[in-house]
Amino acid sequence: MSGKNFKMLSNPFNLQNPVTVQILGICSALAVTVKLKPAIVMGLSVIVVTAFSNLVISWMRNSIPPRIRIIVQLVVVATMVILVDQVLRAFVYDVSKQLSVYVGLIITNCIIMGRLEAFAMGNKPWPSFIDGIGNGIGYAVILIVVATVRELFGSGTLLGFKIVPQAVYDAGYINNGMMIMPTMALILVGVIIWIQRSYFKQLNEKE
Repeated sequence: MSGKNFKMLSNPFNLQNPVTVQILGICSALAVTVKLKPAIVMGLSVIVVTAFSNLVISWMRNSIPPRIRIIVQLVVVATMVILVDQVLRAFVYDVSKQLSVYVGLIITNCIIMGRLEAFAMGNKPWPSFIDGIGNGIGYAVILIVVATVRELFGSGTLLGFKIVPQAVYDAGYINNGMMIMPTMALILVGVIIWIQRSYFKQLNEKE
Protein backbone atom coordinates (compact mmCIF):
# COMPACT_ATOMS: atom_id res chain seq x y z
CA MET A 1 0.00 0.00 0.00
CA SER A 2 1.38 3.39 -1.01
CA GLY A 3 1.97 6.14 1.53
CA LYS A 4 -0.91 8.16 0.09
CA ASN A 5 -3.35 5.27 0.45
CA PHE A 6 -2.10 4.52 3.96
CA LYS A 7 -2.69 8.16 4.92
CA MET A 8 -6.24 7.96 3.55
CA LEU A 9 -6.80 4.82 5.59
CA SER A 10 -5.32 6.12 8.84
CA ASN A 11 -6.41 9.78 8.89
CA PRO A 12 -10.02 8.96 9.87
CA PHE A 13 -8.66 7.28 13.02
CA ASN A 14 -7.51 10.64 14.41
CA LEU A 15 -7.11 13.89 12.46
CA GLN A 16 -10.20 13.38 10.29
CA ASN A 17 -12.33 11.11 12.45
CA PRO A 18 -15.91 11.34 11.13
CA VAL A 19 -17.46 11.37 14.61
CA THR A 20 -15.07 13.42 16.75
CA VAL A 21 -13.73 15.84 14.12
CA GLN A 22 -16.41 16.06 11.45
CA ILE A 23 -19.21 15.50 14.04
CA LEU A 24 -21.11 13.03 11.85
CA GLY A 25 -22.99 9.86 12.78
CA ILE A 26 -23.68 11.00 16.35
CA CYS A 27 -27.24 9.61 16.42
CA SER A 28 -26.20 5.97 16.10
CA ALA A 29 -23.47 6.52 18.68
CA LEU A 30 -26.25 7.38 21.13
CA ALA A 31 -28.52 4.54 20.10
CA VAL A 32 -26.42 1.38 19.79
CA THR A 33 -23.68 1.76 22.41
CA VAL A 34 -25.44 0.49 25.52
CA LYS A 35 -23.82 -2.90 24.87
CA LEU A 36 -20.50 -3.66 23.19
CA LYS A 37 -21.65 -6.45 20.88
CA PRO A 38 -24.26 -4.40 18.96
CA ALA A 39 -21.75 -1.55 18.70
CA ILE A 40 -19.15 -3.86 17.12
CA VAL A 41 -21.69 -5.27 14.67
CA MET A 42 -22.93 -1.78 13.80
CA GLY A 43 -19.36 -0.60 13.26
CA LEU A 44 -18.57 -3.53 10.97
CA SER A 45 -21.80 -2.94 9.05
CA VAL A 46 -20.91 0.71 8.43
CA ILE A 47 -17.38 -0.26 7.33
CA VAL A 48 -18.78 -2.67 4.74
CA VAL A 49 -21.47 -0.29 3.49
CA THR A 50 -19.15 2.72 3.31
CA ALA A 51 -16.34 0.84 1.57
CA PHE A 52 -18.46 -0.88 -1.07
CA SER A 53 -20.74 2.11 -1.67
CA ASN A 54 -17.63 4.23 -2.30
CA LEU A 55 -16.31 1.56 -4.65
CA VAL A 56 -19.51 1.30 -6.69
CA ILE A 57 -20.16 5.04 -6.91
CA SER A 58 -16.55 5.71 -7.92
CA TRP A 59 -16.81 3.07 -10.62
CA MET A 60 -20.06 4.64 -11.91
CA ARG A 61 -19.13 8.29 -11.35
CA ASN A 62 -18.53 9.22 -14.99
CA SER A 63 -21.89 7.85 -16.10
CA ILE A 64 -24.08 9.35 -13.34
CA PRO A 65 -26.04 12.43 -14.50
CA PRO A 66 -25.31 15.26 -12.02
CA ARG A 67 -28.99 16.06 -11.45
CA ILE A 68 -29.79 12.58 -10.14
CA ARG A 69 -26.50 11.74 -8.43
CA ILE A 70 -28.00 11.86 -4.89
CA ILE A 71 -30.78 9.46 -5.92
CA VAL A 72 -28.25 7.07 -7.45
CA GLN A 73 -26.10 7.26 -4.30
CA LEU A 74 -29.11 6.50 -2.09
CA VAL A 75 -30.05 3.51 -4.25
CA VAL A 76 -26.52 2.10 -4.02
CA VAL A 77 -26.32 2.65 -0.25
CA ALA A 78 -29.81 1.18 0.27
CA THR A 79 -28.83 -1.93 -1.69
CA MET A 80 -25.70 -2.40 0.42
CA VAL A 81 -27.66 -1.89 3.64
CA ILE A 82 -30.29 -4.45 2.61
CA LEU A 83 -27.56 -7.01 1.88
CA VAL A 84 -25.86 -6.34 5.22
CA ASP A 85 -29.18 -6.52 7.06
CA GLN A 86 -29.98 -9.90 5.51
CA VAL A 87 -26.56 -11.25 6.48
CA LEU A 88 -27.07 -10.06 10.08
CA ARG A 89 -30.52 -11.67 10.21
CA ALA A 90 -29.05 -14.93 8.94
CA PHE A 91 -25.97 -15.16 11.17
CA VAL A 92 -26.46 -12.90 14.23
CA TYR A 93 -30.21 -12.63 14.55
CA ASP A 94 -30.13 -11.67 18.23
CA VAL A 95 -27.89 -8.68 17.51
CA SER A 96 -29.98 -7.80 14.47
CA LYS A 97 -33.02 -7.54 16.75
CA GLN A 98 -31.10 -5.34 19.21
CA LEU A 99 -30.03 -3.00 16.42
CA SER A 100 -33.63 -2.90 15.18
CA VAL A 101 -34.25 0.02 12.80
CA TYR A 102 -30.76 1.45 13.23
CA VAL A 103 -29.28 -0.81 10.54
CA GLY A 104 -31.80 0.58 8.09
CA LEU A 105 -30.89 4.11 9.13
CA ILE A 106 -27.34 3.51 7.84
CA ILE A 107 -28.89 4.56 4.51
CA THR A 108 -29.11 8.14 5.74
CA ASN A 109 -25.85 8.11 7.71
CA CYS A 110 -24.11 11.44 7.06
CA ILE A 111 -20.69 9.77 7.01
CA ILE A 112 -21.56 7.54 4.07
CA MET A 113 -23.29 10.21 2.00
CA GLY A 114 -20.51 12.65 2.83
CA ARG A 115 -17.77 10.31 1.59
CA LEU A 116 -19.69 9.56 -1.60
CA GLU A 117 -20.03 13.27 -2.39
CA ALA A 118 -16.64 14.44 -1.13
CA PHE A 119 -14.47 11.58 -2.32
CA ALA A 120 -15.97 8.77 -4.40
CA MET A 121 -17.50 11.11 -7.00
CA GLY A 122 -14.07 12.55 -7.77
CA ASN A 123 -11.62 9.67 -7.31
CA LYS A 124 -10.81 6.25 -8.71
CA PRO A 125 -12.34 3.04 -7.26
CA TRP A 126 -9.38 1.73 -5.25
CA PRO A 127 -8.63 4.98 -3.36
CA SER A 128 -12.38 5.38 -2.79
CA PHE A 129 -12.56 1.86 -1.35
CA ILE A 130 -9.65 2.63 0.99
CA ASP A 131 -11.26 5.92 2.02
CA GLY A 132 -14.50 4.08 2.81
CA ILE A 133 -12.72 1.50 4.95
CA GLY A 134 -10.79 4.20 6.84
CA ASN A 135 -13.85 6.30 7.62
CA GLY A 136 -15.84 3.22 8.56
CA ILE A 137 -13.15 2.12 10.99
CA GLY A 138 -12.87 5.63 12.41
CA TYR A 139 -16.60 5.54 13.12
CA ALA A 140 -16.48 2.00 14.53
CA VAL A 141 -13.62 2.81 16.93
CA ILE A 142 -15.64 5.59 18.58
CA LEU A 143 -18.69 3.31 18.91
CA ILE A 144 -16.59 0.55 20.48
CA VAL A 145 -14.88 2.90 22.97
CA VAL A 146 -18.20 4.43 24.06
CA ALA A 147 -19.93 1.03 24.27
CA THR A 148 -17.07 -0.46 26.30
CA VAL A 149 -17.33 2.27 28.93
CA ARG A 150 -21.14 2.20 29.02
CA GLU A 151 -21.47 -1.59 29.32
CA LEU A 152 -18.63 -1.96 31.82
CA PHE A 153 -19.83 0.73 34.23
CA GLY A 154 -23.52 0.43 33.45
CA SER A 155 -23.89 -3.36 33.56
CA GLY A 156 -20.59 -4.67 34.91
CA THR A 157 -20.13 -6.81 31.80
CA LEU A 158 -18.35 -6.81 28.44
CA LEU A 159 -19.79 -8.74 25.50
CA GLY A 160 -22.20 -10.24 28.00
CA PHE A 161 -19.46 -11.68 30.21
CA LYS A 162 -19.34 -10.57 33.82
CA ILE A 163 -16.28 -8.42 34.46
CA VAL A 164 -16.93 -6.83 37.84
CA PRO A 165 -16.42 -9.56 40.50
CA GLN A 166 -19.31 -10.46 42.77
CA ALA A 167 -17.15 -9.56 45.77
CA VAL A 168 -17.15 -5.94 44.57
CA TYR A 169 -20.95 -5.93 44.52
CA ASP A 170 -21.01 -7.57 47.96
CA ALA A 171 -18.81 -4.72 49.20
CA GLY A 172 -21.49 -2.22 48.14
CA TYR A 173 -20.68 -1.40 44.51
CA ILE A 174 -23.72 -0.60 42.34
CA ASN A 175 -23.77 -0.38 38.55
CA ASN A 176 -24.09 3.19 37.31
CA GLY A 177 -27.59 3.40 35.86
CA MET A 178 -26.78 6.68 34.11
CA MET A 179 -24.41 4.84 31.79
CA ILE A 180 -27.28 3.11 29.99
CA MET A 181 -29.06 6.40 29.32
CA PRO A 182 -28.62 8.03 25.86
CA THR A 183 -27.40 11.25 27.47
CA MET A 184 -24.30 9.51 28.78
CA ALA A 185 -23.32 8.42 25.27
CA LEU A 186 -23.37 12.06 24.20
CA ILE A 187 -21.29 13.05 27.22
CA LEU A 188 -18.73 10.31 26.50
CA VAL A 189 -18.44 11.37 22.86
CA GLY A 190 -17.93 14.95 24.07
CA VAL A 191 -15.15 13.80 26.43
CA ILE A 192 -13.44 11.91 23.58
CA ILE A 193 -13.64 15.01 21.37
CA TRP A 194 -12.14 17.15 24.15
CA ILE A 195 -9.29 14.68 24.81
CA GLN A 196 -8.51 14.28 21.11
CA ARG A 197 -8.47 17.99 20.34
CA SER A 198 -6.42 18.79 23.44
CA TYR A 199 -3.88 16.10 22.49
CA PHE A 200 -3.41 17.35 18.93
CA LYS A 201 -3.29 20.95 20.11
CA GLN A 202 -0.41 20.05 22.42
CA LEU A 203 1.37 18.24 19.60
CA ASN A 204 1.03 21.28 17.32
CA GLU A 205 2.34 23.58 20.06
CA LYS A 206 5.40 21.34 20.53
CA GLU A 207 6.09 21.40 16.81
